Amino acid sequence: MVTEVNAVNFRQNLGEMLNQVQYRNDSIVISKDGKPVAALVDAELFARIRRMRNRFDELSSRFAQAYRDVPEEQGMAEIDAAVAKSRRRKRQR
Repeated sequence: MVTEVNAVNFRQNLGEMLNQVQYRNDSIVISKDGKPVAALVDAELFARIRRMRNRFDELSSRFAQAYRDVPEEQGMAEIDAAVAKSRRRKRQR
C-alpha cells in the first residue's frame, strides 16, 4: 500500500511510519507544499530499485555506444521495432 503524507505529518509520526514500512511493506510518499519530494520504502525494495537502476544505466550505456554513429531517428526506429517484435512474441506464448 502507498500512503501519502505531508512533511509535517511525517515528522510527527516517523516511528509509526517506519513500522508501516518495515512490517507491512508499505511505501510512504512525502510531500511538501503539495508536491511529492521523497519516498520511504523498505530496504529490500530500495536495494532492488538500485540494482534495476544500475542495470538500466549499464544497458543505456551499451545502447549509446552501439548507436553512436547512427542517426537518432534511425536508431529509435530500430529500437521501437525490436521492442514491438519482443512484445508480439510474449503475447503469442
